[in-house]
Amino acid sequence: MDEKEIIELIKSTKLNHIAIIMDGNRRWAKKSHLPSMLGHKKGVSALKTITRACNDLGIKYLTLYAFSTENWNRKKEEVDFLMDLFATTLKNELQELNENKVKLNYIGNLSQLNPNLQKILTDSKELTKNNKGVTLTVAVNYGAREEIINAVKNIVQDKVEINEKNFSNYLYTKNLPDPDLLIRTSGEKRISNFLLYQIAYSEVYITDTLWPDFNKEQLGLAIREFALRQRRWGK
Repeated sequence: MDEKEIIELIKSTKLNHIAIIMDGNRRWAKKSHLPSMLGHKKGVSALKTITRACNDLGIKYLTLYAFSTENWNRKKEEVDFLMDLFATTLKNELQELNENKVKLNYIGNLSQLNPNLQKILTDSKELTKNNKGVTLTVAVNYGAREEIINAVKNIVQDKVEINEKNFSNYLYTKNLPDPDLLIRTSGEKRISNFLLYQIAYSEVYITDTLWPDFNKEQLGLAIREFALRQRRWGK
């Protein structure tokens, strides 16, 4: 598929928001007989490729599952490496992202991150807030169950009527449309506590491709599959 064909599919299907569960970094490393840390580094390359592709293709929103609330249970050296990699990648790529008009956004319990990383997130979001390219939302220290519980607590505290519109306004994603397409790499067939409320009517695409190998061509295949689906919205 060439880029022009993919763009036409995006326009004809009104594909607005793609969410991705980026899975398979460690398996890619194991398959390649490399340390798991190198798998995570290779995963960053894929992240850059897909962000650039979505921006070029005119996708308005891209949401990536980078670090879950459950990921803290991994070995400390791996968690520390991931946090350092996240901070370093943002600092190194921020100028290019800003030049390409990418708007950065973050969801999750950010207050539990280390102060240095919190500042990097805040500064990068502020710098890019007026950009008109793809809105890149990174879910870090994110768990959908925690998000929903917090929303319930806050809406009760504020004594607001509980309905779908009000409830959505108490979620981390209050300023984002629901995803049209959810992609999961590595072949695993589960949601892993990601956007449980928001993906009620999202189309789900699962590929056996490990995240570090997921590229623009693979993205095009997902978009083509999305275009073949008939979305009924429960009707």
